[in-house]
Amino acid sequence: MTEFLLDPNTYLSLITLTALEIILGIDNILFISIVCSKLPAHQQETARKLGLSLALFGRLALLFSLSWLLSLNKPLFQVLDHWFSGRDLVLGIGGLFLLYKATQEIFQTVEGITEDRKVKVMSFGSAIAQILVLDIVFSLDSVITAIGLASQISIMAIAIFISIVIMVFASRHVSAFLDKNPSMKVLGLSFLLLISVLLLADSFGQHVSRTYVYFALGFSAFVELMNLRARNKAQG
Repeated sequence: MTEFLLDPNTYLSLITLTALEIILGIDNILFISIVCSKLPAHQQETARKLGLSLALFGRLALLFSLSWLLSLNKPLFQVLDHWFSGRDLVLGIGGLFLLYKATQEIFQTVEGITEDRKVKVMSFGSAIAQILVLDIVFSLDSVITAIGLASQISIMAIAIFISIVIMVFASRHVSAFLDKNPSMKVLGLSFLLLISVLLLADSFGQHVSRTYVYFALGFSAFVELMNLRARNKAQG
């Protein structure tokens, strides 16, 4: 135990894995922020915290049931030349759901649905149910990544816990920022649309690194932030 705590590689693995979990959680934060924005103001904070708490428990539950998690990679049935596993089905269903939600939200945002109508569209229970569905998919992806990078379950669990705590505090600011800047909200929805395509591709055995998507998002966000700053200066 002492050697484990004094080993510099322990803390290097923890820092690396925590940072990666936060990066992988960007799509989760965006989805939760966008779904919660459709709730009445007094329910939004509760829904965000509950949604991320579900993500924490989901990831820890998957982490401590490694034998079951690994069994999801076993082939179940074949369609044409591709064998589908339990993991493929989860990613495929999650990808389809995220594709539907992102497309629907983009349409409502671009068409300018009023705030009153947005509140009526979703109940608290419906919001939590949708968050839970995507939490399962994102948690599966997150835990599989954690297993590939660290050998100690304790390091994985601590990294997941720290990343979720950081996301709880960040989600409020992300939600407020998206509400004030509709163009950034459309950009976030476009990012979720790309993630849904990656999930669907992964379910068919075509893995595409998310690095390309995160880089594209970062560059697009930087350009849009410059545009927002220029518009604010012009108006001021």
